[in-house]
Amino acid sequence: MKILSLVTAAALISTAAPISAWALPMSQTARTCPAATTADIEVQFERFSDAWATRDPDVVTALFTGEPVLLPTVSNTPRTTPAGVRDYFVSFLRNQPVARIDTSTVEIDCHTASRVGTWTVTLTDATTGQTRDVHARYSFIYRFEDGVWKVDHLHSSAMPEAGPTQTR
Repeated sequence: MKILSLVTAAALISTAAPISAWALPMSQTARTCPAATTADIEVQFERFSDAWATRDPDVVTALFTGEPVLLPTVSNTPRTTPAGVRDYFVSFLRNQPVARIDTSTVEIDCHTASRVGTWTVTLTDATTGQTRDVHARYSFIYRFEDGVWKVDHLHSSAMPEAGPTQTR
């Protein structure tokens, strides 16, 4: 009986060692999470807006991760590669977009953060110079990649109901 108890105890100890060894890197990983505040994540939108202002699709595309997902407001095509993201912005930036955040909720995790809410994007027709406001919902998911926060996922969809400056 004692031998069986010793064998059982040894088995429990030997199986416990890998578990505690596995737990150690997890706690070390937690200590290496980038320090980020809501303000740090809100600044990412300023970077994005400033990139739009350059009208350079390469500048905008550089803000995205290496494996992005872009579900844009004015295209039915999901963009899931840097080349696809760039392709979208080549034509979209011709509209001279200017965005304003209307509402915002920020959540921060270790290497990801999200900012979701509503925004108004003003577009200018390159031919006529007329502007129109597009009221939309947005979701920015950021990932900490290569030492900086980058856009990993962006989804924007027009509001289904007319806003204050839209016609019905």
